[in-house]
Amino acid sequence: MLHIRPAQERDIPRLGDLLLQVCRVHHDGRPDLFREGGRKYDDDELRALLRDPDRPILVAEDEKGWVAGYAFCVYERYRGDGARMDLTTLYLDDLCVDQSCRGQGVGGALYRAVLDLARRTGCYNVTLNVWACNPGATAFYERCGMKPLKTGMEVVLDRE
Repeated sequence: MLHIRPAQERDIPRLGDLLLQVCRVHHDGRPDLFREGGRKYDDDELRALLRDPDRPILVAEDEKGWVAGYAFCVYERYRGDGARMDLTTLYLDDLCVDQSCRGQGVGGALYRAVLDLARRTGCYNVTLNVWACNPGATAFYERCGMKPLKTGMEVVLDRE
């Protein structure tokens, strides 16, 4: 049985392990952008995030208390912008399922929990970015019902 709950400080070592897995996927796809063995957040940054009410982190744990995945979120509030409507978005900054648990419904459970959090807190929508080098993530989010909002583009400049 899977339980989704807010992350706690005791989860930091496991969050670190999962962050390494995410970076590995990104490094494999774009070694020009992502460091091998890197992490998006170190332990001190994770501690600060856990105290920030605008950056909720959810974890999925099994019946033994083992964290099988996480969802890092950020509330983005748009107010008084001359072009945009006043609204609050829940940005899904990062979702990871341990590689040993993929295909078992953990990602879907975390995604549904993110949607529930967004609804409970009055958000207009949930947004995220997916790296083009991660087609598995794109397919997952499309299966969840997400649709493209905008497209980011790049040109890599020649190095001399």
